[in-house]
Amino acid sequence: MVDVQIERPTTSVTDDAAALADPGVSLERGVAALRKALANMPAGAGVYCMRDRHEKPLYVGKAKSLKKRVATYVNVRTLPVRLQRMIAGTASVEVITTEGEVEALLLESNMIKRLKPHYNILLRDDKSFPYILLRRGHRWPQITKYRGAKSGQGDYFGPFASAGAVDLTINALQRAFPLRSCSDSVLESRTRPCLQYQIKRCTAPCVGRIGKADYDVLVEEARAFLAGRSREVQSRLTERMTAASDALEFETAAAYRDRIKALAHIQMRQGINLPSMGDADVVAIHEEAGQACVQVFFFRSGQNYGNRAFFPRHAADETAEAILRAFIGQFYSAREAPPLVLVNRTLSEAALLAEALTVKAGRRVKLHRPLRGEKRKLVEDAERNAREALARRLGESTAQRRLLESLGQKFGLENAPERIEVYDNSHISGTDAVGSLIVAGPEGFIKNSYRKFTIRSVAAEDPAAPGDDYAMMREVLTRRFSRLIKEDPGRAGESWPDLVLIDGGAGQLGEARRVFADLGIADLAVAAIAKGPERNAGRERIFLPDRAPVSLGARDPLLYFLQRLRDEAHRFAIGTHRAKRAKARARSALDEIPGVGPRRKKALLHRFGSARGVSQAGLADLETVDGISSAVARAIHDHFRADR
Repeated sequence: MVDVQIERPTTSVTDDAAALADPGVSLERGVAALRKALANMPAGAGVYCMRDRHEKPLYVGKAKSLKKRVATYVNVRTLPVRLQRMIAGTASVEVITTEGEVEALLLESNMIKRLKPHYNILLRDDKSFPYILLRRGHRWPQITKYRGAKSGQGDYFGPFASAGAVDLTINALQRAFPLRSCSDSVLESRTRPCLQYQIKRCTAPCVGRIGKADYDVLVEEARAFLAGRSREVQSRLTERMTAASDALEFETAAAYRDRIKALAHIQMRQGINLPSMGDADVVAIHEEAGQACVQVFFFRSGQNYGNRAFFPRHAADETAEAILRAFIGQFYSAREAPPLVLVNRTLSEAALLAEALTVKAGRRVKLHRPLRGEKRKLVEDAERNAREALARRLGESTAQRRLLESLGQKFGLENAPERIEVYDNSHISGTDAVGSLIVAGPEGFIKNSYRKFTIRSVAAEDPAAPGDDYAMMREVLTRRFSRLIKEDPGRAGESWPDLVLIDGGAGQLGEARRVFADLGIADLAVAAIAKGPERNAGRERIFLPDRAPVSLGARDPLLYFLQRLRDEAHRFAIGTHRAKRAKARARSALDEIPGVGPRRKKALLHRFGSARGVSQAGLADLETVDGISSAVARAIHDHFRADR
């Protein structure tokens, strides 16, 4: 995030207040709020949170001495302009005391992630990472992809940088260790081997094609390989292959050969593998043009589990060291740090940060900047990846910025739009109707701002009538902007769009304008994009208020940009509609019966084969099902006969 700078130098508190656009904030009020908080502020360690007059968090910080730290903000003339703006917006200061600075650091990272304050360095992409789970607790252990809290019984290997990396690894593992990947319910219901057995990626324990002892050997070999003992496993397989060949059992020898090749394929695909590394993360930052990229490489048991690039939100004048320190604190606040974290910068408070990671992990965590050897090469490789990823992002954002400027000129906007909202609907003759909202800006699609809307009013007015696209669009826009008006009536936040783009023609544009008029929104730019004759891509027409439709050249980059926005909204709407339709199809008539939950539903389906079979069963037959009492049997029986 790049903050808007005040061009002229600070001369007085009054001058600074006049430079701020919002009349409700000023440096005088901010300093007064700080002095009021300091009057009763404790001197010990803790975390402070500055909030504006709407109780929105502006900044979260930690301090060894809260009173001394917050007092530094009172002398505003010594602070940079960005912090002066923060203080001008401060209306109150919330304080939480801790036992020490380590606890304060941990709490600070958690609060920043949870509250997302405007003036903090913020890790924006913070999704959980997938693992490979070798699940225990069953006669035939299962190997599967897993994401979430480690609550299940089994061995977890990871994290991997992406779900794709896990899928590829499991795919190769099944060639080397043909363990089942199917669920327990599928395993128990099989009567013959599935396709996985036919292509030699499962040993079909479901139908007894392998004994328990032999299956357990495969499980232990897979566990040893994933734990880093790959050479030991490959050595065993080589010995067995040689013995089978010497015994003229060439089919068996060929099977061992294929398994060894599969293991070698996994190791080649992982690229750099350093058995001496053990478990470690390599974290490197590169900063350029006021933006930064942090690259994280995951090594577990010396094997490379992939890497991922992150682009933290920060002010343009933040140092790379400050960004990296904040990133590490937030990155590991929701996950356990490995024993070793390698970095490419010398960090202030590195010892404190390492101690905080140690406390959270429950074991020693070392934060280290290597200066020589293999570890330094790894850090340099991660930094090179960060530099290349940032260069690609800067190039994309520059091109995106040019497209936004061109769009602003074409649509007659005062400035290039910073936030574009695109709306679309999806349904089949009015059934399972949904609305969708996607958001785009200078950095591309903002997927955490996407929204889904379940259309309710159209079906309620006339369930038998086909879908009314105009009414659906009216409902979606009314719900969206009514909420925006309620949450941010002054339009001071970042959630209001600069341009609303509707998938449709003149009718949809007119409907949107009527909604905005009803809500009292008079100055919001809106346009509609419709496919041309015979719905051919490349002949789109753009409808603008009080203007003739605009057609762009077939090779115009702006047309491609608008098509990409429209297609993304369409993709999101179709996906939402299909998910809703699939969920509706999966529903059973049994779901409508009070007292019949998942267990009873499963027992009934096992006994009668289908919901239709249950509906035709007699009362006496229903009472024989395990878990079905006489009262529940009577309720089921009466439910299916209520309309007869």
